[in-house]
Amino acid sequence: MSAFIDQERGRFGVEPVCRELEVSARAYRERRRGQLSRRGRHDGVIAAEIRRVHAESDSSYGSWRCWKQLNREGVRVARCTVERLMRSEGLVGVVRGKTQRTTLPGSNPGPAADLVKRRFVASRPDELWVCDFTYVRTWEGWAYLAIVLDVYSRRIVGWQLASHMRESLVDDALQMAIAGRTNPTAPLVAHTDNGSQYTAWGYTQRLGDAGIVPSRGRTGTALDNAMAESVIATIKTELTKKRLWRTRLDLELALLTYIGWYNQHRLHRSLGGNTPNETAANYRSDTAGKTESDHEIKNENQLKQSA
Repeated sequence: MSAFIDQERGRFGVEPVCRELEVSARAYRERRRGQLSRRGRHDGVIAAEIRRVHAESDSSYGSWRCWKQLNREGVRVARCTVERLMRSEGLVGVVRGKTQRTTLPGSNPGPAADLVKRRFVASRPDELWVCDFTYVRTWEGWAYLAIVLDVYSRRIVGWQLASHMRESLVDDALQMAIAGRTNPTAPLVAHTDNGSQYTAWGYTQRLGDAGIVPSRGRTGTALDNAMAESVIATIKTELTKKRLWRTRLDLELALLTYIGWYNQHRLHRSLGGNTPNETAANYRSDTAGKTESDHEIKNENQLKQSA
């Protein structure tokens, strides 16, 4: 009945509607005030949780990630409620700006086909890596950041910061990624652009020694390495462009914290709202369970044959 009065009060007024329904207008108003106050208290609690989640993301989360994080923590709230409260609180996520290219094509690049063809998909961790690097301004001068991203889990598996963009920059990031491989014998492709750092002899030799197959997109075509460039844009939007950096060491320490948070806590739409580490761990758990099941079936078959 209250819903009907709410619907018609704008057309006829509260008293006429209540009189026709033979209900108390005073009781209706008191009940409505109680409902509004309860909603206000509820909104206050949810708004506080939203502010916390937003602050923990260093103000990078928009409404979708705030909503997903709250529900992961057991705070059941509708996405539209989060959007409404974030508007009222003046809370917004970061917005990406334009990215700039930093790599230049090598004069004599080693042969490597484009094995990806813009299909950035993988069926397991350490099946396909994408690599790129960018620059960040500090008061000491430019700093250059190279990253290696695992396509399946979206984990940043290797990175390096340096004051130069020589081949050793991307090679150091690659070495970190290689050191963390869970199955060094499994087939792996590392995809890059045709920048001179990635076509250098030392880098390609490092790939060969690790049994990694190189793949390169076309020169001057950003979409051929779109996933790597997207991660670079995320790092810039959520971290490096949000403040001024006095020294490269300040930036390196901030990157160490950010990349740890990115892998452990950052929610991804493409991962169904999971984090990179969760995705990798879920794969290992599923694979272990399947292997154990296969062993049990094999043992059962052996027992049947021996019987």
